[in-house]
Amino acid sequence: MTARLTPLALAMVIALAPSIAMAEDTSVSEPAESAAPTRETSTPAGPDEPSMEDIRIFTAVFREVQRSYVEPVGAEQLMKSAIRGLLIDLDPHSAYLRKADFQALTDDTSGSYGGLGLEVQVRAGQLTVIAPIDDTPAARAGIQPGDVITRIDGTAVESDNADTAIERMRGKPGTKVKLTILRAGQPPFDLELERQTIVVTEVRGRLLAPGFGYVRIAVFQEATAEQVARQVARLVQPDQPLEGLVLDLRSNPGGLLDSAVAVSDLFLESGAIVSTRGRVAMASAEFSATPGDVLKGAPLVVLIDSGSASASEIVAGALQDRKRALVLGQRSFGKGSVQSVLPLESGEAIKLTTALYYTPSGRSIQAQGIEPDVELQNAELRPIETSAASTTEADLPGHLGNGNRPANSSAPTTSGPGQDFVLQEALNILRALSRWKAPAAD
Repeated sequence: MTARLTPLALAMVIALAPSIAMAEDTSVSEPAESAAPTRETSTPAGPDEPSMEDIRIFTAVFREVQRSYVEPVGAEQLMKSAIRGLLIDLDPHSAYLRKADFQALTDDTSGSYGGLGLEVQVRAGQLTVIAPIDDTPAARAGIQPGDVITRIDGTAVESDNADTAIERMRGKPGTKVKLTILRAGQPPFDLELERQTIVVTEVRGRLLAPGFGYVRIAVFQEATAEQVARQVARLVQPDQPLEGLVLDLRSNPGGLLDSAVAVSDLFLESGAIVSTRGRVAMASAEFSATPGDVLKGAPLVVLIDSGSASASEIVAGALQDRKRALVLGQRSFGKGSVQSVLPLESGEAIKLTTALYYTPSGRSIQAQGIEPDVELQNAELRPIETSAASTTEADLPGHLGNGNRPANSSAPTTSGPGQDFVLQEALNILRALSRWKAPAAD
């Protein structure tokens, strides 16, 4: 494997940049082109170089804005706006990062910042929720993937002020902010949330039933693989090895590429995990598994949904392609591009898409997502009310024991899937897989 990659933003960013150490006026003006100097004959530029005519047009527009705009605009502000414009039309993930943005990026990857716990992206000109992070104000308020934030504290959110809008959601813990949410099939509604220090708990685990474990990954950070390994080891009981595991990646917006590789490696013995391909050498790499499966071959079910993005899709795609896990849920987000963050001498940076990543079978899931092996819609399990409780032999007074446990004893309690329909189905599948064995060949 290549050297450890640099941490970048949660979810939608996968790092691949070794360069980072971690009123109204009715007057009419002449057209902007009139400010350009007289044309001169020049040698045509090459296919990868701007022509002199393009440079003249840019200079003419620049000067005309300075001369005629309703308010004074400094040259530095105009140049930075031009840089943002250069990047913003490339794709949704390339961007110019001011010092505050660059610092926020670092805060995200450290796992601690003041805010609401939302991963958002501008899609079709709207500030759209990719996923809320577990146990944050956003998650507790019920914000869902796909929700559109239309106003923040009464100020409309538009595509050209999205960066400022995102900054307004961050702030000092204990302060409040009001979001106006647009959700499909519902009228707009307001939510008032209190900011808190967001310390992301990456990994949680528990037993769903004796022998069947559950591990939830909220985001991929530096120590995620180590935490997953510890959770799996903790779930192994002295007299009850794990017969199967559910790996929950739902609403996981992603994180670090090398963390996704390390988590995949926990469950694979050998072979490809993921590859990246770009135009420059540093953007192309291949990652393979090393010997050792923490489940020792026990069945694995991976849960995904439309909020599973980036690093989550690397893990799901690798385990699916290698036939190591059954993927259950809904089609994932489809963020299959790699971003490099390149620092500038000014303390600012540019975030630039430099590669696409590919699953072991060679699939690029960019704008396609991971198709689950078994597709399930979100639903809740509710008990059916009956007029009378059913009676079994075990309820009869003085019933005989069966030799396996004392009469009238109760089964040990476990923290099951509750009303989570998808998780219940995952447990059912794990139980079936753990008991089914291929018949021996004659």
